[in-house]
Amino acid sequence: MTVSNDSQFSTEYEGQNYRFCSQKCQTTFRASPERYRISQLKIEQVHQTTAEPVTGAAEYTCPMHPEIRQLGPGVCPKCGMTLEPVIPELEEEENLELKDFTRRFWWTLPLTVIVTVLAMGGHALVLFHGTTQNWVELGLATPVVLWAGWPFYVRGVRSVIQRSPNMWTLIGLGTAAAFLYSVVATLTPDVFPSNFMMEGRIGVYFEAAAVIISLTLLGQMLELKARSQTSAAIKSLLGLAPKTARRINADGTEEDIPLTHVHSGDTLRVRPGEKVPVDGQVLQGESAVDESMLTGEPIPIMKRAGDALIGATLNIHGSLVMQAQKIGSATLLAQIVQMVVQAQRSKAPMQRLADVIASYFVTVVIAIAALTLLGWGLWGPEPSWVFGLINAVAVMIIACPCALGLATPMSVMVATGKAAGSGVLFRDAAAIENLRKIDILIVDKTGTLTEGRPAFHSVEAVHGFTQDEVLRLAASLDQGSEHPLAHAIVEQARAAGLKLVTPETFESASGIGVSGQVEGRRLMLGNTALMQEAGVSTESLQEHAEKLRGDGTSIMYLAVDGALAGLLAVADPIKPTTKLAVERLQADGVKVIMATGDGLTTARSVARQLGIKEVHGEVKPQDKERLVASLQQAGHRVAMAGDGINDAPALARADVGIAMGTGTDVAMNSAQVTLVKGDLLGILRARSLSVATVRNMHQNLTFAFLYNAMGIPLAAGLFYPLTGHLLSPLIAALAMSVSSASVVFNALRLRQASID
Repeated sequence: MTVSNDSQFSTEYEGQNYRFCSQKCQTTFRASPERYRISQLKIEQVHQTTAEPVTGAAEYTCPMHPEIRQLGPGVCPKCGMTLEPVIPELEEEENLELKDFTRRFWWTLPLTVIVTVLAMGGHALVLFHGTTQNWVELGLATPVVLWAGWPFYVRGVRSVIQRSPNMWTLIGLGTAAAFLYSVVATLTPDVFPSNFMMEGRIGVYFEAAAVIISLTLLGQMLELKARSQTSAAIKSLLGLAPKTARRINADGTEEDIPLTHVHSGDTLRVRPGEKVPVDGQVLQGESAVDESMLTGEPIPIMKRAGDALIGATLNIHGSLVMQAQKIGSATLLAQIVQMVVQAQRSKAPMQRLADVIASYFVTVVIAIAALTLLGWGLWGPEPSWVFGLINAVAVMIIACPCALGLATPMSVMVATGKAAGSGVLFRDAAAIENLRKIDILIVDKTGTLTEGRPAFHSVEAVHGFTQDEVLRLAASLDQGSEHPLAHAIVEQARAAGLKLVTPETFESASGIGVSGQVEGRRLMLGNTALMQEAGVSTESLQEHAEKLRGDGTSIMYLAVDGALAGLLAVADPIKPTTKLAVERLQADGVKVIMATGDGLTTARSVARQLGIKEVHGEVKPQDKERLVASLQQAGHRVAMAGDGINDAPALARADVGIAMGTGTDVAMNSAQVTLVKGDLLGILRARSLSVATVRNMHQNLTFAFLYNAMGIPLAAGLFYPLTGHLLSPLIAALAMSVSSASVVFNALRLRQASID
C-alpha cells in the first residue's frame, strides 16, 4: 500500500522512519515492529524470486471491494467482510479469525441449544413458572449475545460510524433489538401493557438473539473455509518453484544455493528429476522437459543447446547446463502469479448492477424493517407490537447483501485459477465475461498460426552484391529486432561464419520492417510496403519472390542506400494444433480472419492450408487496428490474437485481446488474455471457461436476487393473511447464514468444469 509522505501517522524504528495510512496500522506496527519488517521483507522477495513463497504477506484486500488495501488482516470498512491476503501464503498459517469464530461457536452452542429448548419446548415440558423462565433464559443467552456476538457488534458500530451500512449493521440491529426488548421485559415487566402478556409473563425472545448469533458464527465459519479454497490455484503455482538451484562456479565446482541467490548470467546445472530453477537457455545437454504445469501441454518437450527453459518446469531424464536469464518477477511463473492475482481482484461488468443495488440495500432493508414494525404495531393482531418487533427483526436478519456482493467475485476467483492451470491467463474479469460473445477472431500469422521460430530458406542478390554480403548486412541490422523472422536470419548468418557488426542506428517501422545504418550505409529491410514507401523498386526480383511466396515463405527485401540489394526468404512451419483449432472455432460460429504484415501470396498459401477464407496481407499495425474498429462498427464482437509489437494496437482495440505467451512483452501487456503455450486451442479452452463462468455468475446473481426478493417480504409477514404463519427470526438467521455460503460453494463447482 502506498502512503503519502505527509501522513500524520509515522514512527521511527532503528533509524528508519515508517509512515502509515491510519492510527490502527501505526499501533499494529508499534506492537510488533519486527513482525511487520519480516512481512515486508517477504513481500519484497516476491519481486526478487518465486522460490520463496509469499508467506506472511502483509497486504490484505476485500474480495467484494478489491480497491480496499491495508497492512495486516482485518475487516473491510465498506462491507465488514473479512480481508484476505492479496497473494495467498503457500504454507498457510492458521486463520485466526476462523479459530476465534470456531471457539466462540462451540463454547456457546450448548447455551443456545438449552435456551432454545426452554423457549420452544416450554409448552410440553414446564420446568419454570412465571417470570422465572425469563430470568433463566436471560442468564443463558447473555454470554451468547454479548461474548460470542461481540465481533459482530463491533463491525456493526464501525459501519455506522463510517456511514457504510452493511450486513453487520442489520445483524447488530436485529439481535440487539430482540435481546434488549427481552432484557427490559425481564427486568421491568410492569412497563408493558397487559396485551403484551403471554401465559402469565411478558414474552421474551432471548432464543431468537442467541440462535441468530450462533447461526451467523456457523455461516461465517463455512464461508471462511470455502473462501480459502478459491486461492488454491495461486498456492499451487507458488508451490511449483524449487527452493534451491545448483550453480556451476567459474572454477568448475558446483554448489546448491538458495534460489534468492541466483543472478542473471549464472551457469546452473539441472539434474534429472529436478525442476528448472529460473527462466534461461540451454548451454549443454539434451533432455525432455515437462512443461505441463505451466502450459497445460501434457507431452514433454525436447530441449537442446540454444533452446529456452521455463522456470519451475520438470527436467525428466537428461542433465542440462543452462544460463539464467530471467529471475524474480521477470520469470514466467512470477508473471503468471501476478496476472492471476490481478484478474481475481478485478470486477466483471455483470457485477456493476449488483454493486449499485448493494450500495442502497441495507438502507432500504432498515426502512422496510421500520415499516414492518409500524404496520404490525398499528394494524396487526394482538400483541401487535410484539409481532411487529419480531417481524422487523426477521427482516433485518434474513436480508443478505453479501450474497449479492459475492455473486461474481467468487466465480471470477475460481475461474481465473482454473484457467491458469490450463495455460490460459486472464488479465481481468471483463475478458472472462466477453470472450463467450466473440463472433470474429482476427489472427496474426507469424508466431500465432505458425511456430514463430522460422527457419532460413534462401537468399538472392542483385547485380553488384553477393549472397553472403546481403545476408551479412541484413543480419547485422536485424540484431536489434525482436521479430522471429529476424532471429532466423541472424542465426543463419552466424552459422555461416559471417562477421556481424553492430548497427550505428536502428529503427523499427512496426509491421513493415526495420531500418538503420551499418558500416556507414543506410539499410532498409522489410516487405513490399516498406520498399514502396521508400521508393525502392523490387521489379528485378518480383518473379522470384512470387515463386517463393507460393511455397509459403516470407520475403524480406534489403535496400542499401536507396537501391535494392537482394531478398531473403524465411519459412515458418504451421503449428500442429492450428488447423484443429481453426476448424473448431469455425464450427463454434467464430469467423477466423488472417491479418499479417507478410506478403499476400505467402499469407494466402498458409490460409489455404488452414481453411481460412478472408486474408489481409502486408498490413501495417494501424491497418490491423482499423480492421478491428471497422468490424466493431459493423456490430461484431472482435477478438484479436497476436504475438508481436506490431499486434499491440489491434490487441488493445479488440473487445478481447489474446497474446501468445511465446511472443513479446509489449503484446502481452496490451492483451487481456495470454496463452502461455501460444496454442490457439487455448482460445477454445478460454471460451468454454467463459461460458461456464458466466453461467455460474448468473446462477449466483439469480439466487441472490430471488433469495432477497422472496425472503424479505416473507419475513415482513406479507403472506400471513394467506398462510396464517410468520417467519421466525431463527429460520431467518439460518437462511441468511446459508445464503452467502451457498454462493461460495456454487462458485467452487467451476473447479470441476470441463473446458477441454
